[in-house]
Amino acid sequence: MSAGRDAIMGSLRRALKRGAEEADAGARQAVDRRLDEFPRGPQPARAQIPPAAQVDLFEAMAVEQAATVARIASLDQVPAAVADYLKAANLAPKLRLAPSPELENLPWDGQPMIEVETGRAEGRDQVSLTGAVAGIAETGTLLLASGPEAPTTLNFLPDNHVVVLKASQVVGAYEDGWDRLRETYGRGHLPRTVNFITGPSRTADIEQTIQLGAHGPRRLHILLVEDTESGNGPRDGG
Repeated sequence: MSAGRDAIMGSLRRALKRGAEEADAGARQAVDRRLDEFPRGPQPARAQIPPAAQVDLFEAMAVEQAATVARIASLDQVPAAVADYLKAANLAPKLRLAPSPELENLPWDGQPMIEVETGRAEGRDQVSLTGAVAGIAETGTLLLASGPEAPTTLNFLPDNHVVVLKASQVVGAYEDGWDRLRETYGRGHLPRTVNFITGPSRTADIEQTIQLGAHGPRRLHILLVEDTESGNGPRDGG
């Protein structure tokens, strides 16, 4: 296996006209510079606004993409907000929770009617609750990363995906979202999977008619926690 691998890598180096130690060192330096500098692409002007306005823009764009949003004043209000959502959507009081200490330590005992299980999603789960790394204001997009505390199955298997997003996690552009991801995990420790989620899953492959829930949840509900001095009080939206 080692000989075969060496042969393949040798062919690639010859095709790329590499091989000399000096050339390889130069290529490595170029890669290191690229990883350190993080060049930014074009950014829409609509997202270059103050943080409070970015939160409002995120909500408006998320709702435009068929998500629903409820603003709450603190993380402690998440269980009650989840109960309200389940009741409004006529869903069973069952929840698959991401195994994150921040979510697990919320006052779920205040909602004894909700059956809460943690871990990866199973086929029978109808509702999942996860956190997020960031919210992208320019398109109302959520940035979610995989890991022991955030199984990716929770983002795609259940029909209903509820996401807890803090106002302080909302950024303007996609590049700002990548910056937040790097700050959170550190260089060399990025997650295996990064998902950008904009609204519920949908497709128009069949007769150009939009169908929700094609490849994932048919409903996306965002609990937007007002943890910043935005000047905007909690309100329901969506």
